[in-house]
Amino acid sequence: MKIKTTIEPYFILLGDILVLFASLYLALFLRRLELPLWDEFLDHLSAFIFIFGIWVVIYFIYDLYSNQTAILQQKLTGLLFNSYIINSIIALAFFYFIPFFSITPKTNLFIFLGVSLGAMLLWRKYIVFWFGNKEVESILFTCSGEEVDELIREFKGNHFYNINILNPDTVSEEDIKILKPLVVINTHDQNTKEVIVNFYQMLFLGIRFITVENLYEATFGRIPTSLISERWFLESISLTEKPIYDFLKRAMDFIIALILGILSLIIYPLVFLAIKLDDGGDVFIAPYRVGKNNKSIVLYKFRTMSIGNDEGRWGGVQNRVTRVGSFLRRSRIDELPQLWNVVRGDLSLIGPRPEFAPAVEQYNNEIKYYNIRHLIKPGLSGWAQISQKGEPHHGINIDETKVKLSYDLFYIKHRSFLLDIKIALKTLRILLSRSGI
Repeated sequence: MKIKTTIEPYFILLGDILVLFASLYLALFLRRLELPLWDEFLDHLSAFIFIFGIWVVIYFIYDLYSNQTAILQQKLTGLLFNSYIINSIIALAFFYFIPFFSITPKTNLFIFLGVSLGAMLLWRKYIVFWFGNKEVESILFTCSGEEVDELIREFKGNHFYNINILNPDTVSEEDIKILKPLVVINTHDQNTKEVIVNFYQMLFLGIRFITVENLYEATFGRIPTSLISERWFLESISLTEKPIYDFLKRAMDFIIALILGILSLIIYPLVFLAIKLDDGGDVFIAPYRVGKNNKSIVLYKFRTMSIGNDEGRWGGVQNRVTRVGSFLRRSRIDELPQLWNVVRGDLSLIGPRPEFAPAVEQYNNEIKYYNIRHLIKPGLSGWAQISQKGEPHHGINIDETKVKLSYDLFYIKHRSFLLDIKIALKTLRILLSRSGI
């Protein structure tokens, strides 16, 4: 169950498409300051509609159809500009460098790019909320904690929601019967058992209930470990065989990794030469990581550190990133040999990133349920890598790793082809922008 929002992502998608259509028509009008002929508009539309489809995919990659959280709303303008730059390059490439279309609109294209940017900013920042659901939804939290406070701040500080937060200390049973709020409970907290019993009879009055972890998950795309118990894993984490998904996922891993692995061999001599000229050390390293079912696996990487393989001994080890290694890391070229790990079956393309054994041992001791992430095969990229800012890298960080685990749990619970495709597309965006994962 999801809470009501002022407007749904599918409606935003429909609005985006209409904005692009209208921007094209307006661009043709501005070209001559007269209404374009219908045939002229259709000729341009037949070419531009292919571009529009690609643009929508880019918007998706840039999270513009994700849950409209307050954080995303704060970044909306920047995301629109970044996606606009990519989309403009794509449009220019198709019309100027790829002789695919029967028309080559020069002035019209540049007018359209300017008009569409202004129209999209106006639509997304202001107009979209005029069409939203004006019905106010009441929410009653019968539990407390840091995550509850985070949810309340999100709902109160984000105009994407139209929510009235009820005060549990002042709301009466009669108020509940009238308002019929969405009641948020924590079934894993012993202190809420009495509350749950009291609310049981209200099921017959049409009162809806949702657990706080499910509400948090639907809102933020991750599962807070502090709100769950062992019972949650038994209820939510199913390791029942998915033969079709498992077979096709492994087939796709093998085919894609094999093709990319073979293509990447072209740059291996260049990397070999660069590393040898830099410091003359080893070209490859083969560090151990913890894989599925806590089994040790050997990964392959191009060496980027002065000490080739420190096995995760960060404390007291004088290890530094080499000059060539810095470039290899920023470009993610150092990860290319891991494609052969995917071919071999140690890794998947999508899954939780594997850790060094010393880090895993410490995290197991200090983070509850951390070992659950080893129930499935690790991957080159995962839900945490595309979702979390400040993900711990090359060091121990308990707090950030707790957040990463919450994203890993979300992936384990919801893993599917659609989620894998979403992760793959957003990973591609990160790689192209060189922002790192």
